[in-house]
Amino acid sequence: MKFTQYYLDCLSQASYLIGDETSGRAVVVDPRRDIDEYVRDAEAAGLTIELIIETHFHADFLSGHLELAAATGATIAYSSIAATEFESRKLADGERIELGDVVLEIRHTPGHTPESISIVVWEHAGDAEPYGVLTGDTLFIGDVGRPDLLSSIGFTREELAKQLYASLHTKLLTLPDTTRVFPAHGAGSACGKNLSTETSSTIGEQRRSNYALLAEDEQTFFDLVTEGQPPAPGYFVFDAILNRQDRELLDETADPDALDLDGFDRLVEGGAMIIDGRDPEEFAHGHLAGSINVGLNGRYAEFAGSVIHSDVDIVLVVDPGFEREAKNRLARIGFDRVVGFLRAPLAVMADHPARVRQASRLTAREFDQRSAEIERLQVVDIRNPGEVEHGTIGDAVTIPVGQLPSRLGELDAAAPTVVYCAGGYRSSVAASVLRQAGFDDVSDILGGYGAWVEAQATAS
Repeated sequence: MKFTQYYLDCLSQASYLIGDETSGRAVVVDPRRDIDEYVRDAEAAGLTIELIIETHFHADFLSGHLELAAATGATIAYSSIAATEFESRKLADGERIELGDVVLEIRHTPGHTPESISIVVWEHAGDAEPYGVLTGDTLFIGDVGRPDLLSSIGFTREELAKQLYASLHTKLLTLPDTTRVFPAHGAGSACGKNLSTETSSTIGEQRRSNYALLAEDEQTFFDLVTEGQPPAPGYFVFDAILNRQDRELLDETADPDALDLDGFDRLVEGGAMIIDGRDPEEFAHGHLAGSINVGLNGRYAEFAGSVIHSDVDIVLVVDPGFEREAKNRLARIGFDRVVGFLRAPLAVMADHPARVRQASRLTAREFDQRSAEIERLQVVDIRNPGEVEHGTIGDAVTIPVGQLPSRLGELDAAAPTVVYCAGGYRSSVAASVLRQAGFDDVSDILGGYGAWVEAQATAS
């Protein structure tokens, strides 16, 4: 058996290539949209990708089933209750897919979404115990799938939680303890609140340590699983719908158009948003007015999708050579309206200093000093609820970064404002969103809440 996990850190997303090396037949599960790696690895192993299985309609990324089907001729498959605009094979509960000696068993495991499935993998048809199980978003390492995301239109979270509880206990926990668990996501994903940094485990280990599986009854399970979930990024509903539809394919080898300053300005004047993908420190030293900073070195697509609408054009400012990467990473969440990038951005800023702005970033000690000196200082905590419950700075206004664009009216644009997150990446995103929206005096805290807590401990 050929079994490969592909883990995409920037989206905390896992996909899988499973093949039978004797027959040469292979399946890809939950592919991302830039599919070259799957095709290349399958060819190198002498495998033919015949089937693409989606464990559910993903909300956190735009899946690559259409791209992979076009490249390989493979059939796309979903649960038998999933309705797609494109042709797809319907997989029944209990159905077995024989690749040769390698066998896949489909188990319907609704709860995260109604159409969710898990895939039990048997290395040999006659094995007494399975090799592993691909759990999609039903079971994570340390957590379970959320039953409250808006992708499941027409179902209440109570209904889905009930389904999820049953799926876990009657479809997954019935597997032997030695069965390896391979989920679709890991730590950092908004699809759960307690996901581990580990990318695989076993049924036995999850049975012993996963807080949700230790719930004594269904009501306790519901209370535990729904409490303190991070807000879903704004693009989740967009992707959940788009993953059902026929759509244009991504050409991952194509570069976005290079723009001179005049062309760049015309697009911005026409409504395009500027996403500056440089690191927060570089952005702070100098950026074009109106730019939103989402660093490529972080969770670029997720936070761009949290603060930019899916229906607007995007122009990129990135370090030279990273233009295609920025375009492709946005395409992973279906943000295909990248209309170009600014050629030689540092030279443009050097030649047009009046267009350049700097961003104020405060150390924790500088923040404490400003707090004591400035009246009407507005402090905004843009962390998620699960982070905020462990403490805030004073009486900070709490607005998760993904909700900031829709909740600007809760803040005073004329007041001096300081924003902070856990470490400094999200706060640079949030501060740039506020400046772009017309807030005059905005700073963020270097090192975020962690640096502030450390500074308090040192001072005392």
